Amino acid sequence: MNEKNTPKGFLFSTAEAAIKKPGRKDLALIYSQKEAVVAGMFTTNKVKAAPVKLDMKRIMSGEGRAIIVNSGNANACTGKQGLDDAKEMAELIAKGLNIKSSLVYVASTGVIGTPMPMERIRNSIPSLIQDIGKASIDDVARAIMTTDTFPKIVSKKIKIGKSICTVSGICKGAGMICPNMATMLCFVLSDISINKDALSRALKESVELSFNRLTIDGDMSTNDTVIVMANRIAGNKPVLYGSDEYIKFSKTLIQITDELARMIARDGEGATKFVEVSVKEATSVADAKKAALIVANSNLVKTAIFGNDANWGRIMAALGYSGIKMRENKVDIFFNKIQVVKDGIASGNDKEAGEELKKKDIKITIKLKLGKASANIYTCDLTEDYVKINAEYRT
Repeated sequence: MNEKNTPKGFLFSTAEAAIKKPGRKDLALIYSQKEAVVAGMFTTNKVKAAPVKLDMKRIMSGEGRAIIVNSGNANACTGKQGLDDAKEMAELIAKGLNIKSSLVYVASTGVIGTPMPMERIRNSIPSLIQDIGKASIDDVARAIMTTDTFPKIVSKKIKIGKSICTVSGICKGAGMICPNMATMLCFVLSDISINKDALSRALKESVELSFNRLTIDGDMSTNDTVIVMANRIAGNKPVLYGSDEYIKFSKTLIQITDELARMIARDGEGATKFVEVSVKEATSVADAKKAALIVANSNLVKTAIFGNDANWGRIMAALGYSGIKMRENKVDIFFNKIQVVKDGIASGNDKEAGEELKKKDIKITIKLKLGKASANIYTCDLTEDYVKINAEYRT
């Protein structure tokens, strides 16, 4: 991504602190040259990492200037020391940038239960401050990766009034992915001028339609964080909730988080296929989403997809125990455009569907034929590599 696709007024830097092991940049700084309006959403896990606890309090102000991010250590289940360490990281950044520490947010990702190597982090922060502006948003996306295989970046431009505004999002995530919300670190930056309430509402809408409809393995992290910063440098009139400009911005934010969610699913740990589960004609959106999530989280379904086996019986079984309103004799199931179930029984197309499953993109469509509601969930297949990656995560 070139500088033209980076929102005005944001500077970046990265550093190597050897947090988990040496040889890569694992510390990153995002800095807004002007105080920004900030909104955030965090893990619903009752076990929350220290940075999440810190950020949840600070986000209430709706203001911010900087985010310090590290990979390799989650700073979760680390007690009072972990919270002290998160605060110290923010204070060191604030001192170096000559801003209030309350305007600095902290995000961490990596191994749970291991104390932060603060001495190495303390030694790395001066270079992080000194090099501000020397890195790109792409560099930050790489520095926050853990088991990810590629950096995840999306950028779009929108016209608000006479101003051209840029909205750019980066995220990391490949495992421990399950709503609500999917495990990840995600940072969305924009130079747009927008009301605090409007920004918060837009973020909630976009997360519900993207990251909360994403699952890799059904496990929820302790560190899930989505923070959006808007620094108002584009110079447009402030966007208010419900206005035409709000609708335009909200749609753009949804597009960005949706694309990032799809990237996470494609990069699922050990994954070979991107899978979209689409449930249609349900009695309610809640039932449609629940059914799609049950199917997407089924290890039997996911392993069958990996093995190119159109075993639709596993999908029917998952629907049956999902608790939704359904009638077996009404269900239709498709793998891409190949129908394998019609009115609850086999259509005789399993062989053709098995060939279809050899593709990299798979869409499972389920029609319940009971109503008009629908919902989609993104996921991936389940492979031997997923087991290997997670068996060796701490080594």
